[in-house]
Amino acid sequence: MATTSNITIQQSTSDASQKEQSQQKINRLLQKIVTHVVLIMLSLIFLMPFFWMVTGSFKIDSQLNAFPVVWFPDPVTLEHYLYGLTMVPFGLYIINTLVICLFSVIGAVFSCSFVAYGLAKIDWPLRTPLFVLILSTTMIPFYATMVPLFSVFRTLGWTDTYLPLIVPHFLGVPLYIFLLRQFFMTIPNELLEAARIDGANELRIFWSIVLPLSKPALAAVALFQFLNSWSDFLGPLIYLSDTTKYTVSLGLSFFQGQYKTEFGPLMAASTVVVIPVIILFFFAQKTFIQGITLTGVKG
Repeated sequence: MATTSNITIQQSTSDASQKEQSQQKINRLLQKIVTHVVLIMLSLIFLMPFFWMVTGSFKIDSQLNAFPVVWFPDPVTLEHYLYGLTMVPFGLYIINTLVICLFSVIGAVFSCSFVAYGLAKIDWPLRTPLFVLILSTTMIPFYATMVPLFSVFRTLGWTDTYLPLIVPHFLGVPLYIFLLRQFFMTIPNELLEAARIDGANELRIFWSIVLPLSKPALAAVALFQFLNSWSDFLGPLIYLSDTTKYTVSLGLSFFQGQYKTEFGPLMAASTVVVIPVIILFFFAQKTFIQGITLTGVKG
């Protein structure tokens, strides 16, 4: 009887455990479903402006502001692309913008990684106060330094050139210094000490050990800087006066007049401008997300 009772208790316990596991699986499944539904809804909200811009670039003028709203173009027209891309020399503006982006990315990655290494892995007096000072400059708005910077660049004879848009990035960007410093802090000090014992100097350690291990963070900084330079409007507006040197952001402003905005060509040109950024992020999203994640692992 005792044996039969024990078997019955074990079976009851096993059944209860299976039911509990099944209930947990159901709860996890429901949680995943709810999470995905919420994420999909939020994604649709964020994608709506992009959807409206792309579809609007193919609509005829009467459908752009029609009521009730016309969600899909009928008929499909390419006149906005033909007009928008011929009215403004966007090919030239894209080349100009790519030149600025390329050199500013090189400057930001090189200078910020160099400074961040000195703040993270070299023990020297006052490095912490200097880091705090560098980080505190992020609280100074660009508008507060806009006029003094313009006066400096005008004195140097750099106005109406790309130098004001490129050279400052070779002097370091506080936000990128912070991100790279946080990433460099995750690299084991024992690895660097072993290299120093083998006779490697700091420059060799930085170039041969730290940079190869920091590709995700460097890629994140490069992508951030590319996006900032690509979408920068105020900087080129201040320093550039020759229309042949304009960037894509300034080119889009040609469609906005004092009394009228040509929405069709503006949407078409905006679509062309956004596509390179989407392609870049699509191919670099894994490295970008990894770099952003790892920069906050250790402070």
